[in-house]
Amino acid sequence: MLPFSFEWVWDAGHMLFMGGLWYALAILGLGMTFCVVKSAIDVCKGDAHKEH
Repeated sequence: MLPFSFEWVWDAGHMLFMGGLWYALAILGLGMTFCVVKSAIDVCKGDAHKEH
């Protein structure tokens, strides 16, 4: 099922699967990176607990 397995062949189905997988992982990674950077900026400004 994954590229490091012996039966892996780069056909259309596998390319579509890997494209969807990496697209989803990129969206999750960008979202997590945004949250971490936004939190770090808020902590540096001192606004971390302003709305609580």
